[in-house]
Amino acid sequence: MRTIYLDNGATTIVDEAVIKAMLPYMNDKYGNASSTHHKGQEAKMALEESRDVIAKSIGARYDEIIFTSGGTESNNFAIKGIAFANKAKGNHIITTDIEHDCIQNACKWLETQGFKVTYLNVDKEGFVNPVELEKAITSKTILFSAIHGNNEIGTLQDLDSLGKICRKHNVLFHIDACQSYTKTDINVKKHNLDMMTMNSHKIHGPKGVGALYLRKGIKITPLLHGGGHEHNLRSGTENVSGVVGFAKAVKLAGSSHIKQMTKLRDYMIENLMKIQDTMLNGPEGDKRLCNNVNISFLYVEGESIGAYLDAKGICSSTGSACSSRSLEPSHVLIAIGRKPEEAHGSLRLTISRFTTKEEVEILLKELPPIITKLRKMSPLGRKDPCSSDAGGW
Repeated sequence: MRTIYLDNGATTIVDEAVIKAMLPYMNDKYGNASSTHHKGQEAKMALEESRDVIAKSIGARYDEIIFTSGGTESNNFAIKGIAFANKAKGNHIITTDIEHDCIQNACKWLETQGFKVTYLNVDKEGFVNPVELEKAITSKTILFSAIHGNNEIGTLQDLDSLGKICRKHNVLFHIDACQSYTKTDINVKKHNLDMMTMNSHKIHGPKGVGALYLRKGIKITPLLHGGGHEHNLRSGTENVSGVVGFAKAVKLAGSSHIKQMTKLRDYMIENLMKIQDTMLNGPEGDKRLCNNVNISFLYVEGESIGAYLDAKGICSSTGSACSSRSLEPSHVLIAIGRKPEEAHGSLRLTISRFTTKEEVEILLKELPPIITKLRKMSPLGRKDPCSSDAGGW
């Protein structure tokens, strides 16, 4: 059975060119980047060259990039590290209702440590109101953290307006860019960013490696203590092969891929919305991640849709992969005003630069009959589909 992979918001296939770039650092160039001999220095050179690639991609200095194990670590490092390093200044953090679980749970933990957290509401498309952000800032506010491209509904926050407000009030600004990095233009200086989380496996690089951009001069408390790696901020032997693969994936990303994914995304949305009783979750157009489609199908369960698609060889998800085992409705969909039953009927389809129109056409052929079948079986729909109030199916 052919596999059609439409869950690229969870992870992506590793590009063959990335694998090729990594291989030498798994066998021949296997040195520890902290060693002073030639094998170690060979690895060190690759590490620093990769750091420079990632720094230049966002307009940063090479020494402002700290390599980590991925997005969750980078987000925890940013939130907790800034909180404890700046406790003398204030104990107030602002975030939003639609953050990734690692941000929400880090903030909840900080609340047990004496910090105060404000969770900003978002509008029906998932956008933060800059006016509400400014109102929430107090003399004790030290940090505002927001997800840039939402992992579930694809909303792209307006970094310009949010960054200007933070800089105006001397509040540090952190973004989680795991989904948006290389899929949209981000410049840390232009957008007044103080910290930015990135990872590799959402852009056709390897799993287990990510980075945190930390603006030069910002005081932060390390999460990990040890040998003083990564500018004394993240101890632990560096994942050299992973970092090399990460940098190669960044080099391979291009604007042509964004245009290609955007075109397929819009084609998919246009055709899926022809199915009766459907709701697009998140915004349309250039305010949405180029690869994200999230639709609620009324009267059915997203888990059931996903299971039927999987039987056809089509991989999808009902939301964030990090909480896919939870029976609770998506906190993101609830935050934008969806009812629990509408949230439970959601399906997230995320494409990549390797997704083809042929694959999308297969999805568009297979999905409507699945929805029809599930609605006929569902206790959530009308019992009499022939009645005048049958719900349109």
